Amino acid sequence: MNKILQFFKKELMLTVALLAAIISLFITPPSLELVKSIDWKTLAILFMLLTVLEGFKKENIFSPLLKLTSRLKSMKGLSCFFVYSVFLTSMFVTNDVSLIIFVPLTIILFKAGNKEKYILPVLTFENIAAIRGSLLTPFGSPQNLYLFSQSGIPAYSFILMMLPLWIFSAILLYIFILFLYRKDLKEEISITEKNICSPWKPENKGKRILYLSLFILVIATIVTRTKFWPIVTVITAILFLIFDRKILIKTDYVLLLTFLCFFTFSSSICHKPEIADFLSKTVTNHEYLWSILLSQIISNVPASIVLWPFTTNLQALIYGLDSAGLCSIIGSLASVINLRIYNREYPGKTLKFIITFTWISLIFFAIVVLPQWILIKYF
Repeated sequence: MNKILQFFKKELMLTVALLAAIISLFITPPSLELVKSIDWKTLAILFMLLTVLEGFKKENIFSPLLKLTSRLKSMKGLSCFFVYSVFLTSMFVTNDVSLIIFVPLTIILFKAGNKEKYILPVLTFENIAAIRGSLLTPFGSPQNLYLFSQSGIPAYSFILMMLPLWIFSAILLYIFILFLYRKDLKEEISITEKNICSPWKPENKGKRILYLSLFILVIATIVTRTKFWPIVTVITAILFLIFDRKILIKTDYVLLLTFLCFFTFSSSICHKPEIADFLSKTVTNHEYLWSILLSQIISNVPASIVLWPFTTNLQALIYGLDSAGLCSIIGSLASVINLRIYNREYPGKTLKFIITFTWISLIFFAIVVLPQWILIKYF
């Protein structure tokens, strides 16, 4: 029993999500309809990504990228590289994926260069970059994709609607980076290649090809929005069982269970008729505020599903949803992923991450929230 309590104390986000899911099941009893409403596609894609990237880690597939970034000698330059890599790639492979790729690399390089004091603020900048970079495209985030599909708005209209937020966020992120290194904008970092990556083993070439092929397959599944994602998931699992089943043991099932609990909570709430009736009376003309506040309880992806049927202003809804992740960890599931990656490298430091993340993100939110409201109100 003591070990179980220690586990839940260590895994704070899972504990919160699990309690929320259990409470919600008393509000709406379990049913087949409830099970079907859970976002199994997101869970499947996350499982595939986490498993494939464990393979990447095992075989040092990111070695060429690590060698390239190790040539950057200033902390400002290195931080800009990672932050804007997340910012730009999140538009095409979703904010979750961009964080899964670049956050571990950031930790590796900063540890190798003895600059761990900067890890938390830079990871927070990357989190903001993932949230704000992904908002430009219809497929940059799950909530964007859902609302784009439901609304029928043309892609160019969607991009034009989000462009002012994207440009302003890109500029603001650079200002934040400059402020972090304000005492010495030319502060250097020294990294030797042997400290960050091991040479590739020739006998494992086949596994590297397999992992890269599966990664491309998963990205294609995300971008094309194929309905055959269950088949892709089964194929991925079978290939790992055949060629490298030990990787399946290392997959972060705690993160998957955390997501499942959040989805269970949101689905239970949505299926309560009294709650649905309340939302239908209060959401209209208040989409911006509702999307931000509700996301702090159930995160922005489930919030988009809950609020869309009651929405008359798409711009207000999506501006709020794409800003909600700046208020708290729960506001965006991408932030939960970021926290989990950090926890695996620094166990027991959840609170430290949350404190740093919260105050930096809230400052960013305070700067962008009013201009966004003005755009909604007058443009």
